[in-house]
Amino acid sequence: MPSVLITGAARGIGYATARHLAAGGWDVIAGVRNEVDAARLNSANPLFRPVILDVTNDDHIAALDKSLPERLDAVINNAGVVVAGPMEAITPAELRRQLDINVIGQLAVTQQVLPRLRQSKGRVVFISSLNGRIAFPLVGAYCASKFALEAAADALRLELKPWGIAVVLIEPAQTDTDIWRTADTLLEEAAATMSDESRELYGRHLQGLKKTIPTSQRTARPPEKLAAVAEKALTARRPRARYVVGFVPKGQVALVTNLPTAARDRLVLAINRQPRGLQKH
Repeated sequence: MPSVLITGAARGIGYATARHLAAGGWDVIAGVRNEVDAARLNSANPLFRPVILDVTNDDHIAALDKSLPERLDAVINNAGVVVAGPMEAITPAELRRQLDINVIGQLAVTQQVLPRLRQSKGRVVFISSLNGRIAFPLVGAYCASKFALEAAADALRLELKPWGIAVVLIEPAQTDTDIWRTADTLLEEAAATMSDESRELYGRHLQGLKKTIPTSQRTARPPEKLAAVAEKALTARRPRARYVVGFVPKGQVALVTNLPTAARDRLVLAINRQPRGLQKH
């Protein structure tokens, strides 16, 4: 029975992937942040084993050596958060939190399990995003974390070739998880942390993005679709370096990343209903 460690497995993409792989015969070690989530997973699905793993906690990462089976075939680095707001208004502490969870934590977990993966010639999978290829306004911190993750994964893929360890990036667009279901609340909370001056400066930006949320929620793909892609990344004889999830997102990446910068900027601003000039009084 092949084994896999999945971080951020308490809900959303991580939970759907854990459930999908466990049903397919994998020994799933499900990383969760606390005992409450561990108990909930135990009662919800006895097919996989929860382990306490906050990816920003050095002690949790060090303890993995005692929690994992002797043979580990893969790690799926899924844990992540979204810090929203204009780049000018996000505090350094929030920027650090964004990068600590989405980048440093994922790499720290990978470093910890690489000795096992070297023995098994296993695989490293990172759950990235289309926003690791295309930056959007008001989620710049999140995009920065995913761009960084993509670069780190590319370097890691090249470095680990001598040991036959494949490194794969999965790039979904909007996915039907708590993050998108509560996107309105996330945006409101981001606005609440901004100064009065910043809210006045970026009021039109915030209102424009808010108008796009219902469409994004309607078009969000179920996390089970991504789980199936993750299984393909783990089982393909020669996995791709990147898997874009969904036909439309594939077209978006192909189009937007090949446009001249000025044209790309106009398109991204239009998609996100962002102002292109100062409001006239």
